[in-house]
Amino acid sequence: MAKVGVVGPKELLLPVLDLVRESGVFQVEAESRELAAEEKGVHPHRPDLESVARRLFYEDLLRKIDELSPCLTDHPGRESFLEPENALDAIAHVVDKHRLSCRELCRNREQLWQERERLKRQTQFVSAIAPLMEGAADSSLGFFGVTVRDPADLDRLMQLLSDLTGGRYEIMTTTAADGTLVALIALPPQFADRVRRLLEEERIPELAFPEQYRDRPLPEQTRRLQERLLQVTDETARVEADVERFAHRWGPIYHAIQQWLEDRLSLLRATGLIHETDFCFLLHGWLPVPDLERLRAGIGEKFGGSVVVEELQVLEEDLAQVPVSISNPAYFRPFELFSRLLPLPFYTSYDPTLFIGLFFPIFFGMILGDAGYGGLILAGSLALRRYARQRDLRDAAAILFISAWYAIGFGLLYGEFFGIAPSWPFLAGIAVVDRRHAVLPMLIFSVSVGVAHLILGLFLGALGALRRKEPREALLKLANLALLVFLAGAAISRLAPFPAPVTRSLDLAALAAVVAALLAGGLLAPLEMLKHIGNVVSYARIMAIGLASVLIAHVANRLAGLSGEMIFGAVAAGLLHLVNLVLGIFSPTIHVLRLHYVEFFGKFMSYGGRRFEPFRRPGLPHPPPLPRRRAGP
Repeated sequence: MAKVGVVGPKELLLPVLDLVRESGVFQVEAESRELAAEEKGVHPHRPDLESVARRLFYEDLLRKIDELSPCLTDHPGRESFLEPENALDAIAHVVDKHRLSCRELCRNREQLWQERERLKRQTQFVSAIAPLMEGAADSSLGFFGVTVRDPADLDRLMQLLSDLTGGRYEIMTTTAADGTLVALIALPPQFADRVRRLLEEERIPELAFPEQYRDRPLPEQTRRLQERLLQVTDETARVEADVERFAHRWGPIYHAIQQWLEDRLSLLRATGLIHETDFCFLLHGWLPVPDLERLRAGIGEKFGGSVVVEELQVLEEDLAQVPVSISNPAYFRPFELFSRLLPLPFYTSYDPTLFIGLFFPIFFGMILGDAGYGGLILAGSLALRRYARQRDLRDAAAILFISAWYAIGFGLLYGEFFGIAPSWPFLAGIAVVDRRHAVLPMLIFSVSVGVAHLILGLFLGALGALRRKEPREALLKLANLALLVFLAGAAISRLAPFPAPVTRSLDLAALAAVVAALLAGGLLAPLEMLKHIGNVVSYARIMAIGLASVLIAHVANRLAGLSGEMIFGAVAAGLLHLVNLVLGIFSPTIHVLRLHYVEFFGKFMSYGGRRFEPFRRPGLPHPPPLPRRRAGP
């Protein structure tokens, strides 16, 4: 990332900002350490009264246009050929009138929509209960109509009504035209208020009779409701036609002016990040190093020598403020799916994507380690990548595709094909271990991989501490690294015949590493050392999860042979293999990521970086990613 300053005449400020925004690669900074040391003639940009008035006018006009958005539907293919800047004054004179008419149209449309929905419900209700009302001859009764969402609610409602009225009620049900279950409750009028409260407490929707037609016969109610529904539908269509005409005539004009105002205001707001003198403006910020010459050439071509682009020195105190932009080569790019789950690293730290891309497929293959399962995952990843549209799914397919090859490779080394060792001549020459019977060797192998992984993490952590000029932190990490190496050597010396002097030397070296860690880390150093030893033990999960997978596959194969029924055995074994395959995808993924996030990255990663957010026009596509190996220099 390059630190850049741009200097030019004050009258060219907005054109330069516009060009910088179009490039989409420059992050403007409000503060600069270089300016803090300058003379008092340099100060933040102070807009004149005319600029302030113009900005307020733009913001007020944009707010008014935004209020028209309910009436400005899109019309593909239609665009305005007016120059927005020249049409501002004319639009400012008519926008208030349009706001009032649009507000009135939208209010009428909303009221008509609500009335139409209410009439639909009432028509369905009256039509549904008409046959039920014919059987209710006693007009002195009180009637309630309710909608029953669940048939089970009907039984509860009947029980509550029985308790409330002492059984003095009658309930009849029918199905409305839209399939809704409607119930008509008839009861003495003295219970009406209590039943209404009961319905509210139980949140049972009451369907009221239309107030204006309540005293008329049901057939007439239905007819009048249907007539009113047709009237409301016609009125709604007329209002929507008025809205459509307005949008067709004025929509392209208002959309063009709205976009112009948003662009212009984004430039005016950005001037608050600029410093200036009486004659010049000073623009400071960050951009990727490969884009520096492109920006310099663009400014030089448009403004000649009037505007100067200068790369500034990145000071040590600037490192914590350098924004971070993470991009990777094509192979590693899918693994950003996992690195995006982590906080952004500092600029002086490392891009975790590189390490995940290197070690995740290896650990995944070590755990799954079955050529048959790996082949299925390979085929599934190809199908997913072909039909997936979302970026995350395509990245997941690419990760599975890479990991499947490692699963196949380790499956050949383990001699496993769906949990069995086929009698293939070439496989017999490749297979080196049977995981079912080599539990201790696999445990030693997994822990050894963990030791190597953590040694790399501690080494990177020591390098990072030295780069940050933290010698005690670097010494502590190197002491812990040495302790792991010497403890591993001491453990090997107990398992293999080593000369006694070598064993004693390893023990003394481990003790010296402990002393060095105490000197560098103080009283908390022993806890740090115990944590590292616990991290090493955590890598035993590579053996344990892999052993569980091969045992499940073995059980599936035995089940197929012991069932005595070929079809039943094949189905049962296939289902168990399917479950094992699903577990073989998700379980290694989760545990390998945990080994990286907790055990490995905890040794050297520093999080809390600033995201690179360049000044760009809304909707401008991001520039093509630049290959970078890590976040820092």
